[in-house]
Amino acid sequence: MTADRSESSFSNRTTRRTFIRNAGTVAAAWTIGTGSTAQPARGRVLGANDRINFAMIGCGGEGNALLSMVKILKDQGVNVEIVAVCDIYRPRLDKTAERYKAKAYSNHKELLADSSIDVVGIATPDHIHGYQIIDAIRAGKDIYCEKPITHWRQFELTKRLFHEVSKSDRVFQLGSQYMSDSAWSQARRMIKEGQIGQPVHAEVGFFRVGDWGERGMPIDDPDAEPGPDLDWEAFLGDSPKREFDVSRFFRWRMYWDYAGGPATDLYPHCLSQVIYMLGVKMPSLVVGTGGKLRYEEREVPDTCNILAEYPERISVSMVGTQANDYPGARPRPPASSPIIRGWEATLTFENEEIVLTPVQGTKKEGKRVRIERPFDHVRHVKNLLDCCRTREKPEYPVDLAYYTQTPIQMGILSLREGKVARFDSTVEKIVL
Repeated sequence: MTADRSESSFSNRTTRRTFIRNAGTVAAAWTIGTGSTAQPARGRVLGANDRINFAMIGCGGEGNALLSMVKILKDQGVNVEIVAVCDIYRPRLDKTAERYKAKAYSNHKELLADSSIDVVGIATPDHIHGYQIIDAIRAGKDIYCEKPITHWRQFELTKRLFHEVSKSDRVFQLGSQYMSDSAWSQARRMIKEGQIGQPVHAEVGFFRVGDWGERGMPIDDPDAEPGPDLDWEAFLGDSPKREFDVSRFFRWRMYWDYAGGPATDLYPHCLSQVIYMLGVKMPSLVVGTGGKLRYEEREVPDTCNILAEYPERISVSMVGTQANDYPGARPRPPASSPIIRGWEATLTFENEEIVLTPVQGTKKEGKRVRIERPFDHVRHVKNLLDCCRTREKPEYPVDLAYYTQTPIQMGILSLREGKVARFDSTVEKIVL
């Protein structure tokens, strides 16, 4: 995918995963933050015509995809410049720095110390995200972080991150481009207006074929070793200490220490829409099931189902597998669009329309509402850059990320422990 295609052409002709594969290889990880209590730095105040200086932490597939989108925006006339990149694997770092003529850093804290940088993108493994977000907030940077916001075992970090970002003056956007689809804001209004009656049940899913093994996450260099050009300790972060393993470094999505399977890699895309449309926050209890039903070489499940119950008396089911890609819903990303059921009607999403179907025996009338604006990868990034100037809340802010990640974390804990996970809202804690 070249960087000179128009925004509409880009969104119409490629899927995000295809674009990422074309843009580069899988992202590496980074040094853990120290939890300093120092006061956050204040970022530069951007005027309407000021150039935004953008830096990327993580120069793998996700990072290069994001950089390519920033480059598209620059080519379209947005006043933004890629000024710095960071990676703990030297071959990736050098290649990306050369591609964008950007300053190269091997330590993200050194990059964050550069006061000229306004915005950082974070595209490192799941277990590194939260620490780098906090470091970036304290350095006074606005942030675009790829989903998920944290690792499945890091609820306490997720909570700390949420409160720290919320009390700061920084703009935060989670990188789930499907939230740029106006279907969800239109449906949210319809639900608030009572068009489906009392919401009672929501169903989402994500289906694809892929094991994230040899085909999905190639090993860049089978002979790679830790040393000056590969910081294995930085990759491990707060995960269990292990001897270097080339598969773990390059194919980290296969392992529990660094990832969580479909629940953390895919469900943030579709659950966030439901959380947003229904306006719910924390679930009261969550149950997770699943396992390795097709791909044995990995540790994480290829199939995961999560059922969440909310105090608003709403049930939300998340189902999915990487063993079969039949979507079961409209051909509109993600692979299976939400179904929102109310006492009086049901909302579904078919192609470019929101469909309201009355419950049998009610006086509601069915209708179809045209979706005003489909999702767009590039526009999601532009939304962040626009908010960096206006200081408005972006379309995927930190509170939505918190309310989305927590039931996913609860579902994985339930699956792994064989127990029901409950949320104690009085102390903001997950209880098994």
